[in-house]
Amino acid sequence: MVHLFSSIKRYIAQLSLLKKAGLSCIIILLIAYSCCLPKTLFRVPYSTIVTDRHGELLGARIAADGQWRFPLCDTIPVKFARCLLAFEDQYFYYHPGVNPLAILRATWQNISSGRIVSGGSTLTMQTIRLSRNRPRTVYEKILEIILATRLELRYSKNEILTLYASHAPFGGNVIGLDAAAWRYFSHPASELSWAEAATLAVLPNAPSSIYPGKGREALRRKRNRVLQHLLKRGDIDSVSYQLALDEPLPEAPRPLPSIAPHLVDHFSQENTGQRIVSTIDKDLQQQIEHLAERRSKDFQQSNIRNLAILVIDLRSNQVVAYCGNIDFGGKVSGNQVDVITSPRSTGSILKPVLYYAALEEGLILPHTLLPDVPININGFAPQNFDHRFEGAVPADEALACSLNIPAVNLLQRYGVPKFYNLLRESGISTLSRPASYYGLSLILGGAEATLWDVTALYAMMGRSLLNLPQTESTLCLSPEQSRTISSFHPGGVWQIFNALTQVNRPEEIDWRSIPSMHPVAWKTGTSYGFRDAWAVGVTPYYAVGVWVGNATGEGAPGLVGARTAGPVLFEVLSLLPASPHWFASPKGIFVDAEICRKSGHLKNRFCDETDTVLILPAGRRTEVCPYHHSVLLTADERYRVYQSGRNREETIRKSWFTLPPVWEWYYKQYHPEYKPLPPFKSGYDESGLQPLQFIYPTMNAHITLPRQMNGDLGFVTAELAHSHPQSTVYWHLDSDYLTATQDFHKISLRPSAGKHSLTAVDGEGNSVSVTFYVEP
Repeated sequence: MVHLFSSIKRYIAQLSLLKKAGLSCIIILLIAYSCCLPKTLFRVPYSTIVTDRHGELLGARIAADGQWRFPLCDTIPVKFARCLLAFEDQYFYYHPGVNPLAILRATWQNISSGRIVSGGSTLTMQTIRLSRNRPRTVYEKILEIILATRLELRYSKNEILTLYASHAPFGGNVIGLDAAAWRYFSHPASELSWAEAATLAVLPNAPSSIYPGKGREALRRKRNRVLQHLLKRGDIDSVSYQLALDEPLPEAPRPLPSIAPHLVDHFSQENTGQRIVSTIDKDLQQQIEHLAERRSKDFQQSNIRNLAILVIDLRSNQVVAYCGNIDFGGKVSGNQVDVITSPRSTGSILKPVLYYAALEEGLILPHTLLPDVPININGFAPQNFDHRFEGAVPADEALACSLNIPAVNLLQRYGVPKFYNLLRESGISTLSRPASYYGLSLILGGAEATLWDVTALYAMMGRSLLNLPQTESTLCLSPEQSRTISSFHPGGVWQIFNALTQVNRPEEIDWRSIPSMHPVAWKTGTSYGFRDAWAVGVTPYYAVGVWVGNATGEGAPGLVGARTAGPVLFEVLSLLPASPHWFASPKGIFVDAEICRKSGHLKNRFCDETDTVLILPAGRRTEVCPYHHSVLLTADERYRVYQSGRNREETIRKSWFTLPPVWEWYYKQYHPEYKPLPPFKSGYDESGLQPLQFIYPTMNAHITLPRQMNGDLGFVTAELAHSHPQSTVYWHLDSDYLTATQDFHKISLRPSAGKHSLTAVDGEGNSVSVTFYVEP
């Protein structure tokens, strides 16, 4: 009896152990089952896809493995889903990932045929097989069954359909529904017809033997069988069925769209394998690309091969057109270079920023006279584009006419380091060297900038007038938070933009002569050696940047901003919605001031012609008019007399506008109304005004003497302006007397290398000296 109880006790203990072991096995199996499905099902590279702001395809770049495999699509079109289920898995929405009846049927068919004629796989199982990409064996089939049920627990039915459609093979190197729709029918999957959807639904079943361009009759039979099944189920009516049967099959795969190809390349490098929704407007982009191609054909006759255009919507700060170059897939030299992001010499395109800064700091007023006379600053001797000198030019006119010498003088006053820092703060990202490296040439193209940076800078100025944040322009519809670049103040920008609406150099276009054109602030630029032509325009709606030239850096004689980039700019503007109004004047910023009409300075007590204008508060710090002063004249106004001589004869006092001698010498050539001061009457001493001034050389100029044909050193020509040209002037070099001149005060010198002092003295004892250096 004791033995019996002992045996029962041992049996119960063993049974308990078996239960625990069984429970442990079940737990282990459940854990293994829950973990058997990888967290990331498909580890494959994807193509980079770029669409416009409305989701329309601009272009794509092939995946790293050479397959056209678009990133995972969000949804499956209803037509394709119905065709696919009708052909592959009618009970997809009812089984748990495995259809036992289908497996039994496939097993019986395979045994009866003595070969594999059916797999019995559900779409869920096929999705697992695509993700594993292993040889088809019985063991692999069992794993597919297990993993398929696990997949059903993690994803919804629609998500599984999406996974399958995005990774199924469609023949050749075409993977996924989206890629197939574009490669075979040249439109998105959402626009598939019933015949097209049925065609694509049957392709993954045998992609290596039946696809467009191969096995066409077998493909047609399969497609029509799917359409017939849809008719029986009532998914399509008889008319739709007949129309679908009549649709032709696609031919060989078609090329994908190639719109904004340089932008697509940019995203392919920065966002490889992603689907990018850009800010581009496809219709506008295509119009601008056609414009660029047409214009470029004309330019190529002048050996100008490349062109780039950028358009920014001011209110959204989004790029709506991005033409990085022309002839992307052709044979034109440099066509693969994205000029929009390539640093190029700026020419005069940054001058408005300097004038803005000078206004904001109170260095000048909008109409302040600036010098336009020859200068030589440590060997740097800039010239105006037309090689003329006007003596003195109002600041707004100097900007509108893009005169180089007034800009250099203004930069010298403002300071190169400050202007350099302002440019960097404003988004010019290519200033890689210190300010001292560029020097005063910074304002004339001595530095490089990209069309992106320049156009975005002008856009920020325009946004300041709209009271919008001045942030980086964007290329994606859902970007990260844009970085604030700089804060342009609307007062200075408004004055600069008003000046830029007056751009009217003889070789430039006057937008006011174009009936359909609304006001635009615009600026052109041409780099040294005719290598880069720029044009940028801003309206209350858009900022447009244009660059024309050769990506290789080769110059061309006709490569001038006003003649090439300017006309393209206005043609682009004609494609854009025009603003019915100009920018509104900023409120609460300007103050009234009485300005001398001739000099543009604050009036002094001798200014007899004045205007009341709006200026920035900083303008109150500017200099009062230095050119109007009171003079004492004889009664007939033919001569001046000194104060002490007013008791000798009848005199009158009069206000007179007088410029410095060199300014005057050039100014009166273009201003016949200008009246030089009358000479002093014999017997009176001249006082208070210096009548002599050197035109050349300038103070501390560094001069290199040219070589003549025979190899000897040439000459340097010294020139002097005198308020009374008929006066005799005596010239001295260092301590040696040279010669005397009258009427035309100009002599030729051949000084030795080193430092020299040139002195000129007139018959009244007035003298002026200049120091210069001759390079060895």
